[in-house]
Amino acid sequence: MDRTLKLALISLLFNMVYSAYHIIAGITTYSWWFFTIGIYYAILSIVRFVVLRHKGKNLFVIRFTGIMLMVLSISLVGTVILAFVKDRGTEFHLIVMLAIAVYAFTKITLATIKWIKARKSQSVKLITLRNISFADAFVSIFSLQRSMLVSFEGMSEIEIRIMNVATGSAVCIIVFLLGLNLVQQNRLLKR
Repeated sequence: MDRTLKLALISLLFNMVYSAYHIIAGITTYSWWFFTIGIYYAILSIVRFVVLRHKGKNLFVIRFTGIMLMVLSISLVGTVILAFVKDRGTEFHLIVMLAIAVYAFTKITLATIKWIKARKSQSVKLITLRNISFADAFVSIFSLQRSMLVSFEGMSEIEIRIMNVATGSAVCIIVFLLGLNLVQQNRLLKR
């Protein structure tokens, strides 16, 4: 478990840096998308920090995280609306897009590995960190998809907007279900 917690701390550090980058980019470029995603990652970092530092009752941690993920999923709806109405995505150079893709797919791979390890575990921290990792990874995939659609030719403006709404809505639902799963786990642990 120590190795898992060390990986979670490293992930927390990356989340904080990623959050700061997006908030600064949002402020300097006047992009609501970057700013809201930065805030999303900042809140996710706070939730991960609370899980890693909490020493009290496990029921609090799992319920707190579940509720926060559900609230974050609702706030993601705003980013989906922004993706449709105002900001279709940021165009990046091929090398930057490859770096973003590697980062996003590394996150989803690590989240899947955590899920496999925590599948039979009764550890509340592992279960909670697994769901946080998936919430983090799916939003990264959404960000990657938004940038890829405008960086590479082949889709019209309306097709890009439809894809952004479809993927963003799916991510909102998944993050909400991850939070709901934790709230339900909380009920099972009370029995």
